[in-house]
Amino acid sequence: MTKKAVITVIGSINMDLVTIASRFPAQGETILGEEFHLIPGGKGANQAVAAARLGAEVHMIGAVGADAFGTELVRALEREGVHIDNIKKVPNHGTGIASITISEQDNRIIVVPGANHSLLPEDIERCESIIANSDACVLQLEIPMPVVERAVSLAKKHHVRVILNPAPAQPLPRELVEKVDFLTPNAHERNVIFEHIDAAAFADKVIVTEGERGVTIQKDGKSMLIPGFRVPVVDTTGAGDTFNGALAVALSKGMSLEDACRFANAAAALSVTKLGAQGGMPTEEEVKRFLQEKV
Repeated sequence: MTKKAVITVIGSINMDLVTIASRFPAQGETILGEEFHLIPGGKGANQAVAAARLGAEVHMIGAVGADAFGTELVRALEREGVHIDNIKKVPNHGTGIASITISEQDNRIIVVPGANHSLLPEDIERCESIIANSDACVLQLEIPMPVVERAVSLAKKHHVRVILNPAPAQPLPRELVEKVDFLTPNAHERNVIFEHIDAAAFADKVIVTEGERGVTIQKDGKSMLIPGFRVPVVDTTGAGDTFNGALAVALSKGMSLEDACRFANAAAALSVTKLGAQGGMPTEEEVKRFLQEKV
C-alpha cells in the first residue's frame, strides 16, 4: 500500500455526549453514572478521521451549527488533517449531537441531527470537482436522502467508487442501490434495505458487518466470512465507522475486496480498545503491525 488514497466523505458531524455506567437503566429507572465525556463524533466525521489516520487525503463535506460544538468539531477534524473547506456553518441550528450510554461492553445511542439535516443537494453540487478527483466517496444516512442521492449520482458520473454505509437503517430506492459500488449494512440494516428489493440481484456489492465475528461478502456466488479479531473491548462506538473508512482506503490502494475487508476488520478491532468513536482509530502502521502479529 504505497499510493496515497483520496477520499471524500459526505455525512454527519456530531458531538457525542458519552455516559459510562455499570449497567443500562430499566424503563423509567434513574441510576448513577460513572463517567461523562464530550467526544467528537458523527458517522461522517468518524469515517473521515478513520481514513485520515490511515494516511488518506480526506475531504469532509457536511454541516455544523454556528455554536461552540460546531467550532470545536471543525477544529478537531482540522487537527486530524481532514480538509474542512466544505463544512458549512448553519445559523439558527444547533450542531448535531449523539447521546451515548456505554455499559456491559455495548452501547445505546440516540442521535439528534441538528445542522446535519441542513445539508442540501446544492452543497454537493458545489463540490463536484472534489468528488470527481477522489478515489472513493463514502456516505451514510445521517444526512437527508436527497443529498445522498445527488452525491452518488455525481460520483458515478465521474466513475468514482461509492461506499454507502446504510445507517441508521431505512428503505433505499432501488435506483440508489444499483448505483453504489458497496453497501456495508449490519444484519438488521440489510433486512430493512432488502425488504422490498431482491437481495440476490445485489449480493456482490453487499458487505455485512457482524461485529467481532467479522464481515460476510459474496465470492464466486457463495457467502464468505472474513473473520474478525478478538481484542479487549473498551467502547464499541465507531467500530463500524472505522471499518468503512479503512475499507475505502484499502480498496483505493488496490487491495482485493477480501484483503481490504481483513484490513478494515483489523482497524475496527483496534478502534474498540479505547474510549470514544475516534479515540482508538489506528494508523496504517498500527494496523500492519497488528496483522503481522495475527499471522
